[in-house]
Amino acid sequence: MGTLVGHVAPGFGFLLIGLWHLFNHIKLHALNPNSYTAPPWFPTSKFKYLELFLIMVASTASISMELFIGPDRHQPFDPDGTIPSNHLHNFEHSSISMTFFLYAAFAIILDQTRPKAYYGLTQLLGAIAFAQQLLLFHLHSADHMGPEGQYHMLLQLVILVSLSTTLMGIAMPKSFLVSFVRSLSIFFQGLWLMTMGFMLWTPGLIPKGCFINLEEGHQVVRCSDHDSLHRAKSLVNILFSWFIIGLTVFAFSFYLTLVKFYGEKVKYFTLGNEEEEEEEEGDKLSDDVESQKRSILGNPKSFIHVGKTFSPVDIER
Repeated sequence: MGTLVGHVAPGFGFLLIGLWHLFNHIKLHALNPNSYTAPPWFPTSKFKYLELFLIMVASTASISMELFIGPDRHQPFDPDGTIPSNHLHNFEHSSISMTFFLYAAFAIILDQTRPKAYYGLTQLLGAIAFAQQLLLFHLHSADHMGPEGQYHMLLQLVILVSLSTTLMGIAMPKSFLVSFVRSLSIFFQGLWLMTMGFMLWTPGLIPKGCFINLEEGHQVVRCSDHDSLHRAKSLVNILFSWFIIGLTVFAFSFYLTLVKFYGEKVKYFTLGNEEEEEEEEGDKLSDDVESQKRSILGNPKSFIHVGKTFSPVDIER
């Protein structure tokens, strides 16, 4: 991370996975509202493990970029084999990617072996990945005292929602709302990471009174005074609140559109029509009973009439 591409690329991955889960959870619930059970991941028709393989590929690319492609010597260690201070955050970011790689790899293995605890274990792997992500962002070695720190602090709130809903999903696999919020939080993670990349490394978007400064080989946003820093952080908070509003409108509009497209069609009728139909059925039933009575009484070969014509002498014979 630490650059525009380093935030936009992983952010785009989170955004795609979140949108993919959001779409499939809404579709599955609309088609099966009474028997809905949230899967931990969604297979595709042509290649079952496409989602998981994409996570593994993206995680591998992120690890390679952080540890081998990004550093000047194409390896993250000093000549004496120690980790330099300016590469600590590279190891932190790569550790997050490694955990998501393990989630996808073990999810495939669990799907192949299908143990009894398959669902819960797969969800637990996802929770471990989010917990790792939250821990390393919270204890980040980079200096996040400026506007970048405010972006990361708000990002941790979104990650906490992803972690909490993933853990809740283990106990409540049939809860659509838990899956809905979890998918939306993953989508929000990606959107916020991409926003960070553009807002922190595009000179024209830096707040007034702040500037991009090169420190230990990394570009960092600094502010000239306390008032400028306070204003920059307040702008980040306002932007985050606007994102919440926009994301809420998007999520509910997306839900209503998919439910209308995939949902069950319900037949509506007025109460007056229902009462008229019941009265008509009652009249028909009464007419049928009266006609049966007339046919029985008027038929000389009916059971009642024949029973009356037999005398005791005829029975003895």
